[in-house]
Amino acid sequence: MKVISTDKAPAAIGPYSQAMVTGSLVFTSGQIPLDPVTGAVVGDDITAQTEQVIANLKAVLAEAGTDLTKAVKTTCFLKNMGDFAVFNGIYAKHFTGNPGRSCVEVAALPKGVLVEIEVIAEI
Repeated sequence: MKVISTDKAPAAIGPYSQAMVTGSLVFTSGQIPLDPVTGAVVGDDITAQTEQVIANLKAVLAEAGTDLTKAVKTTCFLKNMGDFAVFNGIYAKHFTGNPGRSCVEVAALPKGVLVEIEVIAEI
């Protein structure tokens, strides 16, 4: 296994890595909408936060030698399922390969954010 770490995405805020590679797959940790430089939450609505989450995922995947087009499965966590339609529109722009996906509403996310996404991708 190989640990993936890049300063182009937020550092882990707990005892975990940004991603792990095993074989030909990379498993990202969930990304939330943090600015990689300041660590501050980006945006206060689902649009801005989803775009930042996806930017963070792109950076982690790039460090692992892959990208969103190679995603095979995502797990998405929303604070409010009422944001689903807007979230889905943004997601569809970036995940053009239509990977498998689970999307659930959760009671709370770290730092009070509105969205978190994790990805499994082929390298």
